[in-house]
Amino acid sequence: MKLKSFYYKYETATLHFIHSGKKTKLRTFPSCTLKQDLQGQSVAVIGLGKSGRAAAKLALARGASVLAIDQNQNLRPLEKDPLFERHSGVRTILGQFDEELFKDAHVVVVSPGVPLENYGLSCLLQSGKRVMSELDFAAEVISRSIKILAVTGTNGKSTVVTFAGQMLNYLGIDTFVGGNLGKPLSEAALQCFTLPSSKPKFQVAVVEVSSYQIEIPNKYFCPSVTVILNLTPDHLERHKTMRNYALTKCRLLSHMANTKLGLLPLGKALSLAGKIGVVCVLTTEHIFPSGNQLLNEAIKGHEFNVAWIGAFPGVKVRNNYLTMFVKKLNILEKIDMEAKTASFEVPEIGIQSQLQLSTMKAMGIHNYHNAAVAALSILGLDIGVDAEALNSTIEILRAPPHRMQIVHKDICGVTWIDDSKATNVEAAYVLNGDSNGFEQLVEPLNNHRCVITFGSSGLMIHKTLVDNGLSIPCIGAANLKDAISHARKMAKHGDAIVLSPGCASFDEFKNFEQRGMVFQELAFPS
Repeated sequence: MKLKSFYYKYETATLHFIHSGKKTKLRTFPSCTLKQDLQGQSVAVIGLGKSGRAAAKLALARGASVLAIDQNQNLRPLEKDPLFERHSGVRTILGQFDEELFKDAHVVVVSPGVPLENYGLSCLLQSGKRVMSELDFAAEVISRSIKILAVTGTNGKSTVVTFAGQMLNYLGIDTFVGGNLGKPLSEAALQCFTLPSSKPKFQVAVVEVSSYQIEIPNKYFCPSVTVILNLTPDHLERHKTMRNYALTKCRLLSHMANTKLGLLPLGKALSLAGKIGVVCVLTTEHIFPSGNQLLNEAIKGHEFNVAWIGAFPGVKVRNNYLTMFVKKLNILEKIDMEAKTASFEVPEIGIQSQLQLSTMKAMGIHNYHNAAVAALSILGLDIGVDAEALNSTIEILRAPPHRMQIVHKDICGVTWIDDSKATNVEAAYVLNGDSNGFEQLVEPLNNHRCVITFGSSGLMIHKTLVDNGLSIPCIGAANLKDAISHARKMAKHGDAIVLSPGCASFDEFKNFEQRGMVFQELAFPS
């Protein structure tokens, strides 16, 4: 299906859609023309996590010497890493760092985990020094013939990226899937140096983009399709305000030409309600505002083709087929499987089709939306894939781990679900002055059997819920193991025990992955 272009420009608070009668001719670029383009130059790489190490390897492949920097003194220097031992042009500095060393660097590459307040980076940017994100450093050498699908948003981006990658690979389209999820984009760029210039490794790169990765304005990262799924409070310890957060997300639209497609949230966005401790009944859906007023301000001056998530022109999942029966002892979902459809209607550019979702095995209504957004994004790439082909991919879609992942169903008929990735309700502290935001979960949680809170924020969450009218039992636990013990006692046949914390792991676990794995181990009694 061909994707024709129309013109979108934000001029005032009103959205204007203007047809362009001009046909767009796709430009082609030679791939991998920048081999050894940094010969004789020095690249400083700040932050030696997964992204920083990939950027360091890419810099060496491009002919540069590398100054590798990290505050963590316990890291292994790159010189002692087998992946770097054959390179002589590497120097690692851990712990204290003299900013004067930046004077000799031709390029400074910043890993997403490093705030711009560190290492004097803000001043360095203002000085005119070439300071780049790892994402942009990689994009500079990726073949322009590779279509880029970029996905950002507060929630759901990993799943949409995963679904899009699974769809494309199933259809036989060579696809890189990574960015903030999995492999850094620098690893895709590195493959440019191992293949002939006329034969790029990938046809499409599906890239999850976090706000940290685009804090530094990008110059070379130019998506063919950009998706902003939603915007709710998160990462405000770094971005300070929601306005800054929205402006940062919308930087992905800054290099989109008129032939490119941007998907934006409209009105409301679906978000899982059960974001606290362990809930002994399967969570239902709850609606939160998507922050569109901030997005409307943030997209001023950007030009791109627009479609909406949740309305037309765009993609809409018709879910009036869903009937929920909530009983005191359990919850029953009765779904008309034949009516699960997503409609794509963008008449301005000639898209009008449906996606059949009845064969989908990934759990949750939100995943119907995730699959539909992934499908429309692929149509927007204009790579010869139509909705009929995408229908054949729905059955094989699998959500990434720790996102409403069914662990098992035990001998008591209780289903154990790992939603450890639900980490950002704590960012709702800024919603209503002194409010911490958890009170908005009281109404949906009252349909469940109980809530169990634990961790460093457990007492705060417990008090907020009880003070705001929670009518079901709210049990405080010492830790996750204790919470599991309480959950086993409370759960009845047909219930689900859901780990859906609503907070990052600041105390008991190093990250949401470890927390999810421990939950999965505890779900099986010893």
